[in-house]
Amino acid sequence: MIVSFYFPPAGGGGVQRPLKLAQYLPAMGIETHVLAPDDPRWLHRDEGLRMPTQAWVHRARYVGVSGGKPSEVLAGTDGFERALTHARLQLRRLVVPDENATWAVTAIPAGIRLVREHEIDVVVSTSPPPSTHLIAAAIARATGARWVADLRDSLVAHAHRRADTLATKAKAATHRRVAQLVASRADAITCVSEAISEETRAIGPRGPVVTIPNGCDFDDVVGLERSPSDRFRLTHTGSFFGRRDPRPFLQALSDSGLDVATRFLGDFREADREWAVGLDLGDRLELIPYAPRSESLALQRDSEALLLLIPEADGRGKGVLSGKVFEYIAVGRPILAVVPPDGAAAELIRETAAGVVAPPDDTTAIRSALDELHGRWSDGGLPDVELAPEWRDRLSRRTRVEEMAAVLRSTLA
Repeated sequence: MIVSFYFPPAGGGGVQRPLKLAQYLPAMGIETHVLAPDDPRWLHRDEGLRMPTQAWVHRARYVGVSGGKPSEVLAGTDGFERALTHARLQLRRLVVPDENATWAVTAIPAGIRLVREHEIDVVVSTSPPPSTHLIAAAIARATGARWVADLRDSLVAHAHRRADTLATKAKAATHRRVAQLVASRADAITCVSEAISEETRAIGPRGPVVTIPNGCDFDDVVGLERSPSDRFRLTHTGSFFGRRDPRPFLQALSDSGLDVATRFLGDFREADREWAVGLDLGDRLELIPYAPRSESLALQRDSEALLLLIPEADGRGKGVLSGKVFEYIAVGRPILAVVPPDGAAAELIRETAAGVVAPPDDTTAIRSALDELHGRWSDGGLPDVELAPEWRDRLSRRTRVEEMAAVLRSTLA
């Protein structure tokens, strides 16, 4: 049974890993159940996501605060409504280890009932949010089921999470306690990157720690078309929060003078928006609100190149290998990777010849990389990135789920 707070109709990148597990595991001979909230009150919804047809999806009522960045939740409110919304946001900061932890009140009894009713052998909890691991730990302890904790982000020190105020330091401390619980009680731990695996091994886990990165959903991009364009279209998808910073790239774009239509799809911080106005980029910058995944993939496909931004984050950005990297590779357009040059994302992009790399804080290098891609496009176009068959097999989502299936079976051996 997969315990996941983010599951359709919730949208966003965090949905894909648990959703693909639920889609592929049944075909590998593993009866699959999912425990998710009835309504996680997440900011983004995606009604178009294909639900698994061979897995059972169970819902436990969510009683708690709404998700989303405070600036976005407050947007469009005023007067008494704004004051009430602000009070709710303040209240959510008091919930530990994260604002979604109140789901445990209904999720734990529902999970115990499901495990007993369906004779479930293994419970898989996937984070974020970290509180899903507390739910799975309680279910496993009450039923005797094995427990596998899947870490999509580090519980020890997130690359994008700030810990420079009293409140954020306190929150980080609760996450470390969750990490210690996971290490001491989980039968196995899976992590999306080797950097997270190394951190987890350092706290003395009782079970094996296995790196299972995200994968490429090649089937999801079949049939997506590209239309000719007389402008170089560069697309970035995803939200900006924590240490993610578009400013060095935007400065490089401004300095280049190139006619590049840069499209940011997703949540863009108001402070960054105001800063960008001062660059006078005009129609070279287009900010597009959140869109369902199908529309996001179509926009990526209909681009000359894709923009990937991963911050240095005091060295922690080196280990980041987000799902977006694999999504971009699946789409097949060249990638302008503004990422730590000695990090995991840069290594994968070089190995697959999927794009060019520039350090995230070096505007001169970013401008040079942008010049290179634009020049190649002007001289005859940028062809699709074609992966060798062995790379397609190695990076495919199905291969990753097969690796997870092996971990699940190993806990029962």
